[in-house]
Amino acid sequence: METVALSAESRLVAGAVLLTIVTIQVGGWFMTRIARGQVPMTDFQKSFARAGHGHAGVLVILSLVGLLYADATGLTGLALWTARLGIPVAAVLMSAGFFAASAGRNATGPNRLIWILWIGALSLAAGVVSLGIGLLTG
Repeated sequence: METVALSAESRLVAGAVLLTIVTIQVGGWFMTRIARGQVPMTDFQKSFARAGHGHAGVLVILSLVGLLYADATGLTGLALWTARLGIPVAAVLMSAGFFAASAGRNATGPNRLIWILWIGALSLAAGVVSLGIGLLTG
């Protein structure tokens, strides 16, 4: 079995991604306040808060795994950076999109800021497609 060392670039991205976990912890604390009824929210806002928090956690883990795989591909240049950064950028944008799109008093549907979520989804797609292609062709 071949071992691939983590590149300096991926190590830097992984360190930054790990530091974002503190914000996810704060989000978890905020979710406990929502669950106890201490933060007034509509059912729509509660569901988007859960989705934003859940996407952050899952995509951060996927980001760290993806960095290990990115360095095992034969990708270079823009394709390699897309494989490295697509998923972590998606973690930030998709979570932010859920929270921003549900902001406001008594919101019952997404506002105009929903576009942030969709840009994050595109980033996720670009990251996993480039990583998958890199692994299949490398």
